Amino acid sequence: MEPVILARAGASAPSRAATDWAADEAQLRGVVLRVPHDPLRVPGRPSVIVCGVGRDDDALWGSGSPLAVLVGSAHCPVVLVPDRLVASGRRTGVTLGVDARAPSDASLGFAFQSARLRGVRLHAVHAWALPASAADRPFGVPESARAAWEDHEVQLLGDALRPWCEKFPDVQVLADVRLFRPAEALLRCSERAWLVVVPRDSGTTAWEVAAPALLRRATCAVAVVPC
Repeated sequence: MEPVILARAGASAPSRAATDWAADEAQLRGVVLRVPHDPLRVPGRPSVIVCGVGRDDDALWGSGSPLAVLVGSAHCPVVLVPDRLVASGRRTGVTLGVDARAPSDASLGFAFQSARLRGVRLHAVHAWALPASAADRPFGVPESARAAWEDHEVQLLGDALRPWCEKFPDVQVLADVRLFRPAEALLRCSERAWLVVVPRDSGTTAWEVAAPALLRRATCAVAVVPC
């Protein structure tokens, strides 16, 4: 099986929080832990790359920075662990950002697997917005219309999760539809999470944009998973 990789953020040594996280991940997966000089040049495909991140270091997120290159180029999930990671018995779940209209199988699979490995609940969050036409209504949006729109979003999320719930019947899942932007939805839902999972595709997803904001304000790890 492919190893778990512990990466460096620039020239800094991996933080204690990232080192502990990577060691735990390797043990849970039953694979070896490696600390290569360049994680993107490791033969094969690692199962996970773990990297420590300083929440106050905005320069790490600049275009072309080592962290941006790592997250944007890796062919496996990259788990970003805040240096000030808060470990608590209250943090017992995995939170997943899901675009129910275009769900990422890779991020769904990683989130379900992570929840099963840890024996915790998966909190699947789908963020949505009112249709653009709602702004043109002179008397606001009727409650019945809003309820119908929300019911449709709930159905979309249920359809996206159903095959994964069947594949991982031992994982408890909370499906959650939020009328917020992705970053705000994740921040509101990550207070008790030890891991937040977001997808990364060849473009830029709203969930991926939410990752830096989440790391700066949250105290849990964030996994960015290539689609």
